[in-house]
Amino acid sequence: MARLLRAVTWGLFPRRSYCSREVQGELSKSFVEALKAVVGPSHVSTATAVREQHGHDESLYRCQPPGAVVWPQNVAQVSQLAALCYSQGMPIIPFGTGTGLEGGVCAVQGGVCLNLTHMDQIMELNAEDFSVVVEPGVTHKALNTHLRDSGLWFPVDPGADASLCGMAATGASGTNAVRYGTMRDNVLNLEVVLPDGRLLHTAGRGRHFRKSAAGYNLTGLFVGSEGTLGLITAATLRLHPAPEATLATTCAFPSVQAAVDSTVHILQAAVPVARIEFLDDVMMDACNRYSKLSHPVAPTLFLEFHGSERVLAEQLQQAEEICRHNGASHFSWAQEAKERSRLWAARHNAWYAALALRPGCKGYSTDVCVPISRLPEILVQTKEDLKASGLTGTIVGHVGDGNFHCILLVDPEDTQELRRVKAFAEQLGRRALALHGTCTGEHGIGLGKRLLLQEEVGAVGMETMRQLKAVLDPRGLMNPGKVL
Repeated sequence: MARLLRAVTWGLFPRRSYCSREVQGELSKSFVEALKAVVGPSHVSTATAVREQHGHDESLYRCQPPGAVVWPQNVAQVSQLAALCYSQGMPIIPFGTGTGLEGGVCAVQGGVCLNLTHMDQIMELNAEDFSVVVEPGVTHKALNTHLRDSGLWFPVDPGADASLCGMAATGASGTNAVRYGTMRDNVLNLEVVLPDGRLLHTAGRGRHFRKSAAGYNLTGLFVGSEGTLGLITAATLRLHPAPEATLATTCAFPSVQAAVDSTVHILQAAVPVARIEFLDDVMMDACNRYSKLSHPVAPTLFLEFHGSERVLAEQLQQAEEICRHNGASHFSWAQEAKERSRLWAARHNAWYAALALRPGCKGYSTDVCVPISRLPEILVQTKEDLKASGLTGTIVGHVGDGNFHCILLVDPEDTQELRRVKAFAEQLGRRALALHGTCTGEHGIGLGKRLLLQEEVGAVGMETMRQLKAVLDPRGLMNPGKVL
């Protein structure tokens, strides 16, 4: 484990540079047969293509694939599989939809990948209590489709159609966080299979209360743990009333400074905006080309308001006055669902639009978050750094809560360009830390941000995390190489 912790922490280089040297070999036939005995032969695969598919997420990070992929059908099987792997010293890597951006599913020591997507039931809806219990295969879009006629919805939207338990594991966020919070604010209880197979309900079996002062916050411990402490097999989530009406608007600004100043002023004026998204001029140009739109090629804010018709009119008036004061122009409004969808098309397709700027290249996304008051400073400086770097990249972010991303386009075969991307990302992460922010607002630590995490929480913080890890996973087999 010590050797693994000292391994190179940047995964944007050839495979040998960031996989542990203590890699497990091929799984023995007897062990594979033991896996099949738990879930059935059709739910275990050692095929190369399947293993490679499960050896990476949407990031640039690559390692050797796991030794086998297993699809459990229920929590009892997950428990049996965990106990079997743990008894044999076999690493365990949880896998959901594979939409992560920090290499969280890379099998740095080989082992067994548990794909939890076959467990896809919405188990219990408590409409009067505004809560729902979901299995790990349920995505946020599937849940909201199920809730469509209930008058409720789940607002945390990371962009990709990620699994809800995976979102809990990474502490995900998204466009609605400024009003509704992140996964940390919307998870009430978790069912977790511990590394040795024991079953834990972090707030007590079946409980879905909104507040508690009962002991340690075990739910909070597992939200954001990135599969390093256990396997989340069910999540009890907080639901929200669906808004009576929704209004979206976009407006263009003469500069990054003007757009971000408007964001800060809107929040300071206590305008209860549901979403505030920022796209720089390069991102808007890419979105226009990709989605065949005609927005001005300028720093742009996308805003959305939720509430009654009367309240929306007041909110829009306040926000528009603030934006115009900062030089905004080219306002577009949409209230009907189809119109809003078209208006938001640029933001929702931003990742793919950025990739289209350099066909054949890969994308790398940074993920810093700073206090709102420091947002103008860091965004303006980041824009200047991006221009000076010579890299192809865009800026986009959930600026309403201080979180933004640079989407950098990189040729994975160009070692020098990869190094420049690494240097840029590390510089940005450290700048965020210097402004009392964090190196990751929603993507997680994964493989690439372990050194920045140490700088963020300090020696005592890291030692405390290691002690918690050692208590719950003394053999270091749960998703090894991530976070710590």
